Amino acid sequence: MISRLVVGPLVVLGLIGASPRTAPAQGASYEQLQTFSSLINQIRLSYVDSVTYAELVHAAIDGVLGSLDPHSRFMRRADGARELAYESGAVGGSGISFDEVDGRLTVLTVYPGSPGARSGIAAGDRLVTINDTSAAELSASDATRRLFGEKGRKVRLVFVRGTQLSPDTLRVNVKLDLLKPVSVTVARLADPTTGYVRVVEFLPKAAEELERATRDLRGKGAKRLILDLRGNPGGVVGAAVDMAGLFLPKKTVVFKIEGRRRSNDASIYTDGDGPFRELPLMVLVDGSSASASEAVAGSLQDHDRALVLGHRTFGKALMQQLFQLPPQGDMVWLTVGRIATPSGRVIQRSYRGLKAAQYYSFAGVSGAEQDTLGTFRTAGGRTVRGGGGIVPDVELAHSAVLPAWFSVAADSGWIEAIADSVAVLLPKEPAGRTAWLGATAEWQSRLTEPFVARAQARISGATPPDAAVLARIGRILGHRATEVRWGPDAADEFLVRNDPELIAAMTHWNRLAELPGAPK
Repeated sequence: MISRLVVGPLVVLGLIGASPRTAPAQGASYEQLQTFSSLINQIRLSYVDSVTYAELVHAAIDGVLGSLDPHSRFMRRADGARELAYESGAVGGSGISFDEVDGRLTVLTVYPGSPGARSGIAAGDRLVTINDTSAAELSASDATRRLFGEKGRKVRLVFVRGTQLSPDTLRVNVKLDLLKPVSVTVARLADPTTGYVRVVEFLPKAAEELERATRDLRGKGAKRLILDLRGNPGGVVGAAVDMAGLFLPKKTVVFKIEGRRRSNDASIYTDGDGPFRELPLMVLVDGSSASASEAVAGSLQDHDRALVLGHRTFGKALMQQLFQLPPQGDMVWLTVGRIATPSGRVIQRSYRGLKAAQYYSFAGVSGAEQDTLGTFRTAGGRTVRGGGGIVPDVELAHSAVLPAWFSVAADSGWIEAIADSVAVLLPKEPAGRTAWLGATAEWQSRLTEPFVARAQARISGATPPDAAVLARIGRILGHRATEVRWGPDAADEFLVRNDPELIAAMTHWNRLAELPGAPK
């Protein structure tokens, strides 16, 4: 999905009166514009290839915005309409969102259950081609829009996976589908007293969905909650404020906006007492948690309200405003401020003075030195550092990385073929479902072993996976068989019961005692 922090109304740029600048400054500006106009005209008259004014102007606009920061962007009116059509479910999509990492278009998140997820595409995969056309010159938003279209249309994608020195190539065909995005995709009990809610995006009604899910879980016996923001690329800032407000008292600072103009400086407060301000809370994050999800996690961490677990977040939290440009109605997303946590930590990693490759190399890894030298204090006096994302209170072990051949196998339909053939033989009764959800040895013998054997026999370079990769493949196949045999509810239960990071997080509830402001 398309992530952004948005604030304020749509602003239309038009002609404005003369400013009280000095004549020399005005003259210098005019001369610079004359130089630019002369250059454009000379290119049109003398360049070896024919180019249009529109091509040159749009390229110039991209260059101007690229010189400001990595995330301000120009969008033609038609592209804006296409994005809105996708977000409303009127056209199909892949469920894949991209960002630029080390100068390469890289998968940031894959929406659960989407065509991209079904094809085995994973965060970190680097895009090479779309329908045999190089993606090297595409922006992240351009690549995302190339994956919009009629339901059922197939798009050929080539990715590389693995280290830069020894990458693996994977080729997949993604069949576009209509997506009806929701923010909360899983809400259930992780154990008799622990509620678990996964929020995959900050859509406008994200807080409403979370409140409804949490109330339902409390009615089922939940006395504490795990909020899962892993892989969440962000979204609408109002939803982030409302979501954090569910767990905080009235008039609490959720985050701060720091802008060049005084009108863009603000502290954002909660409106009222959150209904779950006394509910013990843990938050899961990872390197793909970005933007609004980082703002929520950082706010709850600064107030000592929740224990944050997982991995350092992406490090992208700029306040952007949408401006419409006359005369054709094109648009620009322009950065007008930076998001800071209540303690003053700026989440956005530095980009000034850095080449693009340097900037993106810090994504989810660390901040630049100047970002992380400063220390800040939480409401309870704990030391936290700023810059380069949000560092969790508890670092969890990373999941095993799937080999490139796995996506080839997934694209070949082998997951469905093997898992579905086993699923029809599983006992339909509740006892059979309960037994299967924890049958790791059975997943390995009936699913993983034949899947790996087929891959090694038919895919060149399909090396034997280690135990951690085998276990992850077993969970993927076991999840598919669960959904086919018992439906979506059982599939969600499977994920919650067998997620290694969630299982590890459950062992850290005692750490809430270290947080002065957290309910115990």
